[in-house]
Amino acid sequence: MIEGNRVLLVRRGQQPLEGQWSLPGGLVELGEELAAAAKREIKEETGLEVEPVRVLGVFERVVRAKTAPRPRRKVQYHYVIIDYLCRLRPRTGRRWGDPRPSTDVTEARWVAASELPKYKLADQARDLILSTFQLFDGSRRD
Repeated sequence: MIEGNRVLLVRRGQQPLEGQWSLPGGLVELGEELAAAAKREIKEETGLEVEPVRVLGVFERVVRAKTAPRPRRKVQYHYVIIDYLCRLRPRTGRRWGDPRPSTDVTEARWVAASELPKYKLADQARDLILSTFQLFDGSRRD
């Protein structure tokens, strides 16, 4: 979720990534379409209503258990991550675009591009955010 020169970030309240900052998102429910899952997860985690516009990137994260030597560590989590560009939908009853943390996140906030290094994001998330900012900057100049 990009708005101007800011991106929407959440601090995870549960494993994996407990206490770390990331883009909002979560698991797809059985039979749920991907865009619908993105819309639902953002609302659950931040209270914001969005419309998914298009897929920005697809990557995966494999997390291995730390109980054995490196080559024999069992896979604990294997995520396929699909990041969508989303547009905010107006909401009545509070300021448009003010996130509220809920469900499995402890904080939700808009972060300026210049502030990103303070949030220690995963490399793939940071790279996706920066390339999206560049995409928007390029489209504004045309």
